Amino acid sequence: MNNPKVLLRRDRIRKLVLPSQKVPLKLSARARELILEHTFADDELTAPLRVAPTANKLAVYAFTLDDWEELAGYVAAEANHAKDKKLQKELDQLFARMQTVLESYTDEDNGPAE
Repeated sequence: MNNPKVLLRRDRIRKLVLPSQKVPLKLSARARELILEHTFADDELTAPLRVAPTANKLAVYAFTLDDWEELAGYVAAEANHAKDKKLQKELDQLFARMQTVLESYTDEDNGPAE
């Protein structure tokens, strides 16, 4: 049986992935737009998001944990500086979803302490 290795962190089970392994997150067209149009994330980082999904469908995008963390940082920064309360709320909700992904996986194998 092929079970992914999991680690317990702060009462959470986190799936262990390789540092280069990509993890998925479903994003709506609006979530993509928030990242592409309202953050300062560079084109290299956001390139996978530029592939437009079918209209009105959630698309699954996969990034490494480092890339998700970087994207989440851009989203959080924009949320913190947004003057429009509706935009701020949308960015905060997107950030929370990204954090859930980041808290669900780890690429650090901290085996038993010696």
